Amino acid sequence: MLLKVKILNIDSGGKPVVFLNDKDADDLNITASERVTVKSKKKITSIVNISATIEKGFLGVTEEVRKILSLTQNSKVTVDIAPFPKSLQFIRNKLSGKKLLYPEINEIVRDLVDGNLNENEISAFVTALHIDKIDLDEATSLSRSMVDTGKTLCIDKKIIVDKHSIGGVPGDKTTLLVVPIIASEGFIIPKTSSRAITSVAGTADRAEVLMPVEFTANKMLQILKKANGCIVWGGAIELAPADEIFVKTEFSLHIDPLLLPSIMSKKKAVGATHLVVDIPTGRGAKMKTTGEADLLARDIIELGRRLRIHTHCIVTFGEQPIGNSIGPALEAKEALEVLMNQKQVPDLIDKTCNIAGSMFELLGKKDGYLLAKKILESGKAEKKMRDIIKTQGGNSSVLPEDIKIGNHTLFIRSEKSGQVLWMENRIIVDIGRAAGAPKDKGAGIVFNKKIGDHVEKGELLFTIFAEKSHKLDRVKYILTNQSPIGIGKRSDMLIHKITESPTVERTFVIDR
Repeated sequence: MLLKVKILNIDSGGKPVVFLNDKDADDLNITASERVTVKSKKKITSIVNISATIEKGFLGVTEEVRKILSLTQNSKVTVDIAPFPKSLQFIRNKLSGKKLLYPEINEIVRDLVDGNLNENEISAFVTALHIDKIDLDEATSLSRSMVDTGKTLCIDKKIIVDKHSIGGVPGDKTTLLVVPIIASEGFIIPKTSSRAITSVAGTADRAEVLMPVEFTANKMLQILKKANGCIVWGGAIELAPADEIFVKTEFSLHIDPLLLPSIMSKKKAVGATHLVVDIPTGRGAKMKTTGEADLLARDIIELGRRLRIHTHCIVTFGEQPIGNSIGPALEAKEALEVLMNQKQVPDLIDKTCNIAGSMFELLGKKDGYLLAKKILESGKAEKKMRDIIKTQGGNSSVLPEDIKIGNHTLFIRSEKSGQVLWMENRIIVDIGRAAGAPKDKGAGIVFNKKIGDHVEKGELLFTIFAEKSHKLDRVKYILTNQSPIGIGKRSDMLIHKITESPTVERTFVIDR
């Protein structure tokens, strides 16, 4: 069928999507969510939507289709029913509990990236992986396929080091400290980071307070050549693009079966040869026990071996925020203060030195923790961070007081004396997001007390910052129903009373 192009000037989230008039759809004998091939000088497969707003004889095209086919308004294209994707049979096999082989998984991932699968089909595959559990062979196949269907960095170095955290703990600004520590010793560390999905701030959100983070792969290589390290948003570089599609589906379903291939595909795509993975563990973290963390570490290390990435894992305390602040600007400010030795933040410094120290030891250096701490205390890490900031186009002379924080505040004080017995990460994240983070960079929380600290009645526990005053109303509502901090005596055994059937909110964190 020959149709005229109607450019709709809308994005469809990365997938090629077209719109047909219902009469043209009847003539093609096609229904919504089925596929057509659209041919101009090139040919692509697109998902069909049917709309009465599209005139008969026209094909509405999204920006994805327009760009791929270089279409202009009223140009003509040939539209036909697309052949049935072979990958759907493999998805059905997985739904039946069958183990998939590399060629089958590769076919699924390629169809996913090419836009040949609709949301229902992708959801079916992700759900099947969740129910039947993904094994290491399938995780390896997925990792390799996700790398093969995206761009890769070609860094001309024998050793390329990287770090990753599986997430789940607010305030994890360690990347802003670890990258300059490692880079200052002459090692290449191409850190690609995510934006927040369910958290108060992703590493890219924190780093963006200090410098631009969106670059092409070629520009990233230039930054690495000048500064040895970088902190960039992975979404702009198109490394392992299948991961972004999978994550959207996992997020909507509140499941995370692709954790391992998601991590390892991106590390393989940047050419990492040595990797340290941080596994926060405990109440409120993804891993609740050290036993669970150890089993995950075993699989990560084995998957690293199969992908030829020398991998170590560290299990860290994940029952409270890292450092004293959460929120993009507040975290960037705190990281800069630590780099400048203006502020001592014991847990942040300890975790940073453990991660960087493990990376040094993975690279053959001795006493890695002490080496990392020496670099941090000497100012060498600060100098390197300013080098990275300058190379990425930021203000290398930036000071903590230059960072803009929300000017609307809410002070939360203790209603009794005692000790901080626990902190609830999920509620803390809810409060931070209600205050406006991560979209509002200046929103967040600063803690005055953390687990183990003594508290007097009326003493300040934490301060909430917002850029817009009305967002604090939502924060107040959360605080009337939930408490993010437990105050009591060590001998207190009661956590809370339940007098009627409770509504239990499950923690779900999916941040890459």
